[in-house]
Amino acid sequence: MKRILIIGGSGHARAVIDAVEQSQCYQIAGILDDQLESGSAVLGYRVLGRIDELSEVADHHGVTGGHVAIGDNWVRARVVARLEAAVPGFDFVTVVHPSATVSRHACLGRGVMVLSGAVIGPNSRVGQFCSVWTRASIDHDGTLDTYASLAPAVVTGGNVHIGAYSAVCLAASIIHGITIGEHTLVGAGSTVLNDLPNNAVAYGTPARVVRKRLAGERYL
Repeated sequence: MKRILIIGGSGHARAVIDAVEQSQCYQIAGILDDQLESGSAVLGYRVLGRIDELSEVADHHGVTGGHVAIGDNWVRARVVARLEAAVPGFDFVTVVHPSATVSRHACLGRGVMVLSGAVIGPNSRVGQFCSVWTRASIDHDGTLDTYASLAPAVVTGGNVHIGAYSAVCLAASIIHGITIGEHTLVGAGSTVLNDLPNNAVAYGTPARVVRKRLAGERYL
């Protein structure tokens, strides 16, 4: 069984650890995190060092792959970029909870997380390093671009396109055929009936743009 590192030690990482354990696809060698003390533990897995120590830790523990378990889309992207530069060829694995339903006609990129009860419909594409949380669903022909995320219980109709780095928050609904731009935030419980532009914050029923949003602006 392939041994991997979990990069990050927050609540997001705990969700990933649970999915890995349930799927039994990988063996977790340990955790890398910049905030937690080396030797401490996350759900019983030892913190082996800081994120920038990936190369040394991976060599020492015979690890060639891992998963970046960081919730904020922009921060996750920055960490991946650091690691790709430091350890070329490192294998960023995709983690899918066994209770998720992923169509055999769907495509998942590397480094993706899909949690329990999520549904990925036929002819859908989930880009690299996306997060699809508990009971979120992407219907047929949907697209989630790189580093985007769907929070728990988000529902999208068919042919929905969500741009890179965008985040759709808890229990929001998006009707069929909608396009959401890059770096856009859809508020919790919103109902999206019209396309949304890049770099926007939108919420409500129906969802309306309330202000502009900078790339990398915190939302968690």
